[in-house]
Amino acid sequence: MDKQALRDFVAEKTDRCKILVVGDVMLDKYYYGEVTRISPEAPVPITHVTGMKETLGGAANVAHNLALLGCQTSIAGFVGDDEHCHSLTDKFVARGIDYRGLVTTDRPTTTKLRIIGGHQQMLRLDFEKNDPIDEEHAERFLHYIEQKLSESLDCVIISDYGKGACTEMLCRRIIKNCHAHGVPVVIDPKGANWTKYANADYVTPNLKELNQVLLEPVRNEDAAVERAVRYVMRKFRIKNVIATRSECGLTFVREADATHIPTKAQEVFDVSGAGDTVIAVFAMALAGGLASAAGAYLANLAASVVVAKLGTYAVSREELLQALQETGKTSREESL
Repeated sequence: MDKQALRDFVAEKTDRCKILVVGDVMLDKYYYGEVTRISPEAPVPITHVTGMKETLGGAANVAHNLALLGCQTSIAGFVGDDEHCHSLTDKFVARGIDYRGLVTTDRPTTTKLRIIGGHQQMLRLDFEKNDPIDEEHAERFLHYIEQKLSESLDCVIISDYGKGACTEMLCRRIIKNCHAHGVPVVIDPKGANWTKYANADYVTPNLKELNQVLLEPVRNEDAAVERAVRYVMRKFRIKNVIATRSECGLTFVREADATHIPTKAQEVFDVSGAGDTVIAVFAMALAGGLASAAGAYLANLAASVVVAKLGTYAVSREELLQALQETGKTSREESL
């Protein structure tokens, strides 16, 4: 693989990539604090709050990754008319993400609030409604996607977090419309109903998500994962699968072959958001005209950056370039 070509692409060409992210848009909130005693009111830790941050989550984190990598990024999803939505849109503006595809509903904006004591997550509060989106709002959503496709896109990502945006009807119509415009579709799946992803160009499950559609759990071994992936490709008519395997790296299966890419040896601190990074970087590579195998390699490398961070994290162009440089240096040292 030409590492210099990858570095040149990341450094100079990502701003040509036009990518639309559709799916379950979320806000991630974190309260950080210190725990020194137990409450006298109930057997729970008292957390003295020392800091707070808000980050883009779910499909919004996929868009965040793309924006930090320099891509022309737009997003479509469903939000509520609430404070959490205002926080989301402020962040989209700050990162140059086109959010005109957000459809306002009477549902709350999906938000996950986490309480962190030291480095330990102690509590999570979810603000959400997971019912399938209603027909009226779904049609507005589809109309926007069709409009974006007519303006020209290089790739569409469907980021399914099971929060009601990615119904079977919507997924099937998005895939069909994308293919009518010659635009590839990359899907981050959720749940056991993969029939809604039929005819997708690429699906990017982690091992847990892959196991949800198998008759029995698969071992995290190259040959076993490849067999399992080929089974789901046949069963659900999916063209290619990129299975992320935590400490074992990534397996990319096409009809003709399979590639197993080991992960960078390091401590895994937090896997939150790693799947978002994988799908964002792979879609960026497709949008930029790179070979799919090169995209899988780049996505795996980007994920190695994210898992070393705490909480939902988006990789930047500079971090990905640094990882490419370190990989090139390691390869040269090993050849001596």
